[in-house]
Amino acid sequence: MSEEKQKVTIVGAGLAGALLSVYFAKRGIDVDIYERRQDMRKLDAGAGKSINLALSTRGIHALKEVGLYDEIKKISIPMYGRKLHAPDGTLSFQRYGKDDSEYINAVSRAELNRSLMDLAEKNSGVKIRFNSRCTGIDFSKPELYFHDETDGKNFSVKANAVISTDGATSAVRMEMLKIPRFNFSQQYENYGYKELTIPPGKDGSFQMEKNALHIWPRGNFMLIALPNLDGSFTCTLFLPYDKELGGENSLEMLTSHQHILEFFKKNFRDALELMPDLVEQYESNPTGTLITVKCFPWTFGKNVTLLGDSCHAIVPFFGQGMNAAFEDCTYLNEIMNKYNNDWGKIFREYELTRKPDTDAIADLAQENFVEMRDLVALPRFQLKKKIEAELYKLFPGRFIPKYSMVTFSRIPYSVAHHRGKLQEEVLDILSHGIDALKDVDWSKAEDLITDMLEPIEETV
Repeated sequence: MSEEKQKVTIVGAGLAGALLSVYFAKRGIDVDIYERRQDMRKLDAGAGKSINLALSTRGIHALKEVGLYDEIKKISIPMYGRKLHAPDGTLSFQRYGKDDSEYINAVSRAELNRSLMDLAEKNSGVKIRFNSRCTGIDFSKPELYFHDETDGKNFSVKANAVISTDGATSAVRMEMLKIPRFNFSQQYENYGYKELTIPPGKDGSFQMEKNALHIWPRGNFMLIALPNLDGSFTCTLFLPYDKELGGENSLEMLTSHQHILEFFKKNFRDALELMPDLVEQYESNPTGTLITVKCFPWTFGKNVTLLGDSCHAIVPFFGQGMNAAFEDCTYLNEIMNKYNNDWGKIFREYELTRKPDTDAIADLAQENFVEMRDLVALPRFQLKKKIEAELYKLFPGRFIPKYSMVTFSRIPYSVAHHRGKLQEEVLDILSHGIDALKDVDWSKAEDLITDMLEPIEETV
């Protein structure tokens, strides 16, 4: 008797859902994806805008596994480091990796999502149904219930397995909240964000350094900018909501044309000069929220699980939200090699394997916010970065910068988080009481590293 043809139902046609469908299609598993939104490919180019993404090693690995990276690379721009903009207009550069072979890739969320959906639908076994809002689930069958936003009708779907990739406000996770012993937490930051655009120059050129992530660090707030293929930059302003936290540098205080202009003239004059319609952009664009979601278990019964932001949404300050979700797909695929189509075993090992790492990257992302908005501008931080780079050269395989572990390797996030703390201790000791790289006690450095850090393989 031939084995029953498997069909997986995915809730959410975002980045993770689209990529995961390709993994399944390559295994000969049919996939139906249900998406509550309209088909973004049929909307104007500005629809669905959000913070630009930074594609790095973990996400690239997943795309390569399913043969999609070459296509996605065409819509990406390499960024080799941070370009820091001081209040007086002075520029400085902090490289991300050891050389130009290590970089992150700026990519538009909307363009990436469109491309992934196109590539997913090239597989005959993948079907995407839009305007289908999930309204509930019977975990025992499993059976999903939907409302068609186009004709107003309700319908239901049964599947061999259900995977929820419907984001931080996941409808499937909301149903799990009703289940005893389901642990859930969400934390909103006291910061909101505004997206702004620096247009291309008159000749379509980039008005700032193209191959860098631009940062205007200002203590408890900041502006960042990532390049786009058309020569523009997508800027994101991160500000405290309330004057109690940010004083005059808060969203609450920027309530008039004058306040907005004065704020940018004082803090981001060079950026303001490149945005002639700044005020109009600021007032018309919505204010975004920043949320961290943690929950467990991710799986209910033998046939339903959560993946990506639906179970581990994080703030964007390490550029790992998408990369972590793509890595979920990689892990799930690897586990399927062990258990064939036994979804109960697959989902259980997947959640136990990934949970410690996704908790770690959530904490790392929050820590990196402080670094980006404040620490990067401090002389002591810059000295520690120089020491860090030198230690990376001198002790390969033992001292790997935390940023490199997270961004340029597939070392588990939990390992990177733990070793990052140990390495920070080393840097604190070596930088204490000195002002320049030449003053570092390298003999002491060798003793510390040999004593505190075991050799580690830089998995890519």
